[in-house]
Amino acid sequence: MPKSHAPYSPEYRAEAMRLVRSSGQPVAQIARQLEVCPETLRLWVRQAEIDEGRRHDGPTTEETEEVRRLRREVKALREEREILLKAAAFFARETTGLNRP
Repeated sequence: MPKSHAPYSPEYRAEAMRLVRSSGQPVAQIARQLEVCPETLRLWVRQAEIDEGRRHDGPTTEETEEVRRLRREVKALREEREILLKAAAFFARETTGLNRP
């Protein structure tokens, strides 16, 4: 099982990506120097290029955050709808007298 690592700060990520872009060294070599998984560093660079508009093969960070926010909102709305449906059914039984002996 891989070791867990605390999230890297945005500043650390930015510096790592600057090194990749300016040094001319392979990503794997820079990743070893920074003690970061090479695939992690590649993903950071790829996402930065998408966010900057230099690549178009994935969602931007902003789009990803919006999707997460909308999914949370949909989940909350569905839960609220279920509560309202149960409440409506309860009050419908109460008003028709089905619960009376």
